[in-house]
Amino acid sequence: MGKSQEKEIYRNELAKRQQIIKNEGLPVIVILEGWSASGKGSALGSIIKFMDPRFFRVYNMDVISEEDKRYPFLYRHAIKMPLKGQFSFFDGSMMDEVTYRYLKGDISEKEYDTKVNSIINYERQLRDNGYLVVKFFLEVSEKEQRSRINNLLDSKNTKWRVNKKDLWQNKNYKKCKKVYEDYLKKTDSKACPWHMIKADDKDQVEAIIANTIISSIDSAVKNPWTADIIDNPYEMAKVKKLSKIELKGKELTDDEYKVKLKKLQKELAKLHNKLYRKKIPVIIAYEGWDAAGKGGNIKRVASALDPRGYEVFPIASPSSEEKNRHFLWRFYNRLPKTGHIAIFDRTWYGRVMVERLEGFCSENDWKRAYNEINEFEKDLTDWGAVIIKFWVQIDKETQLERFTLRQNTPEKQWKITDEDWRNREKWDLYEDAVNEMIKKTSTKFAPWHILESNDKKYARIKALEIIVDEIKKVTG
Repeated sequence: MGKSQEKEIYRNELAKRQQIIKNEGLPVIVILEGWSASGKGSALGSIIKFMDPRFFRVYNMDVISEEDKRYPFLYRHAIKMPLKGQFSFFDGSMMDEVTYRYLKGDISEKEYDTKVNSIINYERQLRDNGYLVVKFFLEVSEKEQRSRINNLLDSKNTKWRVNKKDLWQNKNYKKCKKVYEDYLKKTDSKACPWHMIKADDKDQVEAIIANTIISSIDSAVKNPWTADIIDNPYEMAKVKKLSKIELKGKELTDDEYKVKLKKLQKELAKLHNKLYRKKIPVIIAYEGWDAAGKGGNIKRVASALDPRGYEVFPIASPSSEEKNRHFLWRFYNRLPKTGHIAIFDRTWYGRVMVERLEGFCSENDWKRAYNEINEFEKDLTDWGAVIIKFWVQIDKETQLERFTLRQNTPEKQWKITDEDWRNREKWDLYEDAVNEMIKKTSTKFAPWHILESNDKKYARIKALEIIVDEIKKVTG
């Protein structure tokens, strides 16, 4: 069989796999890594040439913009997750970014190890949540790389394709090779293995990549991945069950409230300026019972902030686009950049509450989510973010009073829905789920704070006090 005939076969087969993954709802991520001048770009161009462009996206990850640098390093990769049934092709990946920064001395060995561990967790999460991740590393010798770079430099039409980074890599080939081998070994796993390809022959590289993608898709469809539930590796903060939270005696008079509110809002406004100057991101997450007072609490926090430096995200049911991606995708898209504040009115914890209790995800999904959320929050704190998580607590009688008031007050009726009443009927189930959530996700780096909110004024002041104290810890 000639090369042209072989190409036609695997190109047709690859096109067929687009329909298969679409029918199966299988999202596929293909990562091409390798040495400079190893032919990643040309191989990728040949692979996608005969595929339907409506159902794949290609991302060149070589250039990191100044805007990208203001977000967690996984951010620019995570927001590019494909929809179910589609491909995302990455020319370059987290590997290039992390190894290059380590080799250049921009990050320490400890920071390198931390980022590598985050990548391992992230890729495992993708696989566990239904993604197929196919990773390739194209190898060339030092001599061959130098020859290819020189050939590119010799022509004015290709000279532009060689940059300082490429020249530096070849000059420091042995040093780079040692770090690459370390990275590849650490990030090679059963869930997301590396496929190593000798990049001497362009046609052979294309054939190996295409046939590996085809066989990987066939295997994923025939033998769906079974995700394990991983034990929590993080140190946890001490927590109380909701039934042990004392709500009586947690009240403020109107005068006490007004004095404290003015003082704390003024202090928070000053701290917001410090956060911006020091480029520290803050994430404030609110969860709580319906009618517990989250909205009013958020309003008192937000009114103290510079409107240019914060955003409030009311989280409702996921859209169709959001449902067809990893459950954390829509939250990656809402992360604040450095120096800014993101306030979430309901959060990623819906996975282990409403999605769990209403059957919107499998038992394996929500049981895995505790650790996935802890990993997500650990990455954010490693990035430098301050995470402040509030559970707004009221008793069942107070909720009934507020529901009834809303229902009987025309201008407040929009706040009460049939779903609120249905959720109330499941109070005990929700309380069990919340207790488990708090116990399993109140880490030392992102603990839960309980806001006693039978008196809304008390809860608002307590929230502001906690926010001020937590920001002071990082701003000095």
